Amino acid sequence: MSAQLRALAAETCFQVVDQGKSLSDVLPKAQQKLSSAPDKALLQEICFGVMRTLPQLETVCQQLMSKPLIKQLRPLQFLIYVGIYQLQFMRIPDHAAISETVEAARSLKGQSLTKLINGVLRNVQRQPALFDFSAASDAVKFNHPGWIIAALQQAYPEQWQEVLSANQQKAPLWLRVNQQQISPEVFVAELAQAEIACNQPLSYLPVAVKLEQARDVTALPGYEAGWFSVQDGAAQHAALLLNAQPGDTVLDACCAPGGKTCHILEQTSAITLTALDRDAKRLERVYHNLERLKLTARVVAADILDTDSWWQGELFDRILLDVPCSATGVIRRHPDIRWLRKKSDIAPLVALQQQILQQAWQLLKPGGTLLYATCSILPAENSEQISSFLAQQGDAELLPIAVAGNATTWQILPGEQDLDGFFFALLHKKTMA
Repeated sequence: MSAQLRALAAETCFQVVDQGKSLSDVLPKAQQKLSSAPDKALLQEICFGVMRTLPQLETVCQQLMSKPLIKQLRPLQFLIYVGIYQLQFMRIPDHAAISETVEAARSLKGQSLTKLINGVLRNVQRQPALFDFSAASDAVKFNHPGWIIAALQQAYPEQWQEVLSANQQKAPLWLRVNQQQISPEVFVAELAQAEIACNQPLSYLPVAVKLEQARDVTALPGYEAGWFSVQDGAAQHAALLLNAQPGDTVLDACCAPGGKTCHILEQTSAITLTALDRDAKRLERVYHNLERLKLTARVVAADILDTDSWWQGELFDRILLDVPCSATGVIRRHPDIRWLRKKSDIAPLVALQQQILQQAWQLLKPGGTLLYATCSILPAENSEQISSFLAQQGDAELLPIAVAGNATTWQILPGEQDLDGFFFALLHKKTMA
């Protein structure tokens, strides 16, 4: 089983880096091939770790191999990375890490390479100086692609290293209490009864509960009863800032997988909410979340840019616009983003965001509010996007964000208050005379 686990880790990492597949897509499929929860957790830890330290693993290999493995042997190259990661960063005994990794090569049709793999791992074991990266490039030192490092250096000249360091940390498990089913106080008491340590670090947002240790959420008290959802504390600010009131008509314009949709309804169910997303498959998660949490919304599979296909003509009081973005604020939670996202992706994303923002604005009532949100930390998608919109839209103005010290836009950087990176701008549509 241990050898199989390592082979699955190698195949998973190969599919992400070489084939451009998302870790959130391929990892669950690999975990299904394992029977025990500890093995599934170990597989995730190894895959996440390889994604976080890939440049350093590659650099070590370059010093020990004349050339990397190519073509059909590439999964075995990632198996070597899996072995090195275990030796350097995990508490697995060296002999077990080496023997199981070498054995895994056989199931990856790498019988002829077992001596090579064993030799590389033995050299890693004997030469700790291989991990001295003091003279290496920033991309290797910080385990991020150069374009992301350059973008952060320009945007955050005093904080860029802190952001990169935060991206290397394991993200905490944040929960959001469903106030329609249970109060935060009672839920926290239930966790304490089950000897699950937690805290509520955001005093103004008591529904945000952070666990001291990660857990299987389906085994937590009240999961099936819809007492809570998993949602990072940063994302939980969306419903708070949107502040839907009883009687409002609300649009969640890019809603999948539905976390913010449900939070809006949990705050006040006396609203009419349309949850819109163009990806019908991802909407399955929205339906599931609404059902588990015992909430109701109009769910529509359509593109906000194609209003003829879904819009019924009624303007909305409030619109949540959590637009598609680079996701550079959630790298600590999704470490593969740094290898899947390319510099060339940003300009098309900015153009799409601009289109969506302009279209959504036409659906907002005069006097209404629109919350623009991203899980990006790149100014082009955030502050610069909003500045450009305000320059074009005479009936738009920014509202102060109280929890951000009345700032008119709010950029949360990864790791601040142990939150993901997120951006918010609250726009008011002026009533023109």
